[in-house]
Parts: sequence; structure tokens; C-alpha cells
Amino acid sequence: MNRKIVGFILLLTLTFLNGGCRKSPDDTTASDSSTPAKPAASPLTGFAKDLQFIKDGGYTYIYVFSRKDGKALESEDSKFLRKEAPQMVDCVTSDEGKKAICGTNFNLEEGNMGTLKKRLVVEDYTGK
Repeated sequence: MNRKIVGFILLLTLTFLNGGCRKSPDDTTASDSSTPAKPAASPLTGFAKDLQFIKDGGYTYIYVFSRKDGKALESEDSKFLRKEAPQMVDCVTSDEGKKAICGTNFNLEEGNMGTLKKRLVVEDYTGK
């Protein structure tokens, strides 16, 4: 009687193992698929890459500063920005030094935004 039970369990186990190896006729492989694969997203470069770097910092506000004449930012512009907006935590220059992308958790509208706008072009990228 014991041999019959052991044999039955062995036969049952083999049946389950063999059943799991069969391919269903409904299965398709990736090569059989009629939908083309999506192309990989191109890596960010330039301004978009620099902006994403600041966004990844988790700041509440993101501002982009540039000169009104469109020229590259100079050391005097950087000193002015640090003096008038000391709340800026992280800044990255972009577009060949023409823009400074900065992140902060302080709303500059409650601070020196008017003073900053007198000298620089200020773009608010918060939430964009």
C-alpha cells in the first residue's frame, strides 16, 4: 500500500512538472509582436539637462536669470545675484554662461524680486 501511495505522488509530481513546460498556443514572443518597440528617449542636453538637474534637487521654486542684453553672465552679475537673492540654494550656469538656473524653497516674490528684475531677466520655472 505504501508503494502505491509513493508511486502515485511521484506520478502526480511529474505530471505537474511536465504540465508547466508546455507552451500555450496563445503565447507570442517579442518577435511575433505587431507593435514596434518604442525608441529610447534621447538624453537631455544643454539647458534641458541643467534644468532637470535643478528640478531633481526637490526645490519648491526654480528661477532662471539672464542679462537683459543677452550676453553671458559676468562675475559682477553673480555677486549681485548672491547679494540680492541669498536664499538661492543651488545654481547652475547654462546656455554658454548666458543663464543661471537656480533652485530655492523661498518665494522670491516675497523678497527682492523687484530689485532682481531691474537688472536681470527673471523667468519662473516653478512647476514647468
